[in-house]
Amino acid sequence: MVKFDFAGKSVLVTGAAGAIGKGIAAEFCRSGALVFISDLRPDAVAATVAELSVLGPCRGLAADVTQAEQVRAVVAAAAAAAAGRVDILINVAGIVRQGKVEEISEADWERIFAVNCKGTFLYAREVVPLMKAHRYGRIVNFSSKSGKTGSALMCHYSAAKAAIIGFTQALAYELADAGINVNCVCPGITENTGVWSAVSAGYVQNLQMPMEQVVKQFSAKVPLKRLARIEDVVAVTCFLASTGADYMTGQAINVTGGREMH
Repeated sequence: MVKFDFAGKSVLVTGAAGAIGKGIAAEFCRSGALVFISDLRPDAVAATVAELSVLGPCRGLAADVTQAEQVRAVVAAAAAAAAGRVDILINVAGIVRQGKVEEISEADWERIFAVNCKGTFLYAREVVPLMKAHRYGRIVNFSSKSGKTGSALMCHYSAAKAAIIGFTQALAYELADAGINVNCVCPGITENTGVWSAVSAGYVQNLQMPMEQVVKQFSAKVPLKRLARIEDVVAVTCFLASTGADYMTGQAINVTGGREMH
């Protein structure tokens, strides 16, 4: 893993009880940041805070990313824990579903957009005034390989993740003069994550393949011949929040082993 230095920076990570979110929050803790995390379930947040506090300062508050008042409370608590600052926002929180387009309900479509898109918007809306006040900020949103090239049986997820890229680009233009850089990460299939568990189980059911064959089929499409690892995604995310990415904004960075190249 690349070594980062975030000493003195205040970082807010959403979706931090999941595998990728926790990995990102852990790296910020190890790198000297003041870390504040959020996720949906209070017990998961408490357990994650306890685990990460061994690495560095970490606090947290549970919230539903689709509820504006709860998001506002998280941002206020994060700022209060860091002398009024939120320097870095990492919007990891998201969900995935599968299904044929004719079988997707309006409720499923709306839920996918609410968690993935509305949640990202609500957090950005709350932290931007704090970042503007200090003329410094880094926002890293989470899209997906499916936001670049749509995935079969995941049209609602693909559409939502494509929207994240457009949102990221628009914010990058809007906030550049305020000293705020906005980028997003587009991971491919990542091992040992809830998203991969859900997606692979869906493909086992929908394609009538054993799990081993599903993994083999997906790995074969990747030029580097493996699925992404959590540490691959963590490294790129933390780089985008670091001084090394000071001249990058509005970018959607693939972490796909070469499967996605645009």
